[in-house]
Amino acid sequence: MTSVRTGASWKEVKARCGNRSKGSIAEFSAVRAKTCEIQIVHGKCQSSLESGAVSIAIRQADGKDFPALFKLDQKCFPSGIAYSKTMLRHFMAQAGAECLVAVDNNIIVGFILTEENPPLGHVMTLDIAESHRRKGIGTLLLQESENNLRFRGVRTMLLETALTNEAGVAFWQRHGYRIEAVLKNYYPGHLDAYEMRKRLPAAKEQKA
Repeated sequence: MTSVRTGASWKEVKARCGNRSKGSIAEFSAVRAKTCEIQIVHGKCQSSLESGAVSIAIRQADGKDFPALFKLDQKCFPSGIAYSKTMLRHFMAQAGAECLVAVDNNIIVGFILTEENPPLGHVMTLDIAESHRRKGIGTLLLQESENNLRFRGVRTMLLETALTNEAGVAFWQRHGYRIEAVLKNYYPGHLDAYEMRKRLPAAKEQKA
């Protein structure tokens, strides 16, 4: 697993951020689908925080992490799709937003950003440093995020990804996400998207 941007469509981003960085926001949405298609790599699911020769710690992001998160996002995605500082701060500051980071030797090597409005949760982005890809870190972040959301009452996870993003669709399906609908013209350039969802069991259901 490498870096995957799902998150809001251009219409949603524009509504939330207004006209700030209007050109880059539009380009961000248009380029996003193609980048995801290129960058998805299947990772082996790990049952612990040991991933190959790398020992990874997963924790909540805090304010001092922002420069590292912004820098990582800039490296994971090209200009136009990478979040601006304004956009990243905006999404992280939303009520219900959660950002988990993967740390190796005190260095942030990945993060997942979600938002929640129970019973619904939404995956915004999943970023993994190039040096730590294909080690199952994306899967670890996703699993930890889903567990946190489940205990806070989220029962359905939602994300969007372009129809052309075959590798990305396959990754999400491997992790239990199903295609629920086709969103026409979701991205600029009349590019359609899949809406994908996953049901998260309640704690007692998971133990059963």
